[in-house]
Amino acid sequence: MQEIINIKKSIVRMTHRSKSSHVGSCLSICEILYCLYFKVMNIDPHDPHKIDRDKFILSKGHGSAALYATLAERGFFPKDKLEGFYMDHGTLPGHLDMQAVDGIEASAGSLGHGLSLGLGMAIANKCDSNPGRIFVLLGDGECNEGSVWEAVMLAATLRLQNLTAIVDMNGLQGFGRTCEVIDQTNMTERWAAFGWEVHEADGHDMGQLEKVFGFHQKGPKAIIAKTVKGKGVCFMEDRLEWHYKSPNDEQCESALRELDGKS
Repeated sequence: MQEIINIKKSIVRMTHRSKSSHVGSCLSICEILYCLYFKVMNIDPHDPHKIDRDKFILSKGHGSAALYATLAERGFFPKDKLEGFYMDHGTLPGHLDMQAVDGIEASAGSLGHGLSLGLGMAIANKCDSNPGRIFVLLGDGECNEGSVWEAVMLAATLRLQNLTAIVDMNGLQGFGRTCEVIDQTNMTERWAAFGWEVHEADGHDMGQLEKVFGFHQKGPKAIIAKTVKGKGVCFMEDRLEWHYKSPNDEQCESALRELDGKS
């Protein structure tokens, strides 16, 4: 899908231009973001604050370039704003700022807080009889944070049908393989044990993603999305160093050629 390619190319350009990190973390979630913003969520770029809109929180806030690129592709703001990502005097900070542009529902940076924010929004919508749904995307390494599981427990107790969590299971975090830091190979079982409805999907397969997002839920739903860090750029895929590195001139050009199918 051309929009996904455009989003990934924007990410490569943004991280190259700003010499910033987390390009691998961004590339692992592009299909998920595309599915949400183009297929699943009730949103309107021309009326971004409508009261009954669905809301998305990127709890792994270091993936900000992916969300900015998706919002621009969806029409929330002009694409030329992306040129100011992580730059002096730019308007798009390296970690999400909800004051920066329309479409950002929560500021992010310190990990482990997004699900609690989403939980509060879901409770508020339920109290107000607001049909808007809440979607929260977390990293698998982020699930080491105890605050994540506090929110998981309460959401299950309240049977919040309007809350969906997506875990980006790319298997890598800042200091190594997630299974070597804190083993989370049983992620599905963990969420299910707390009373969530849990579904697994290939996080890069649009058919699977649309299917699991479409399942009716009687309580909070978790989607365990099996992904590849750096997906779409062969020399970045499943490589820890691209959690921190930014592409140099040659790597940027190579990545863009590959994404265009010209490698």
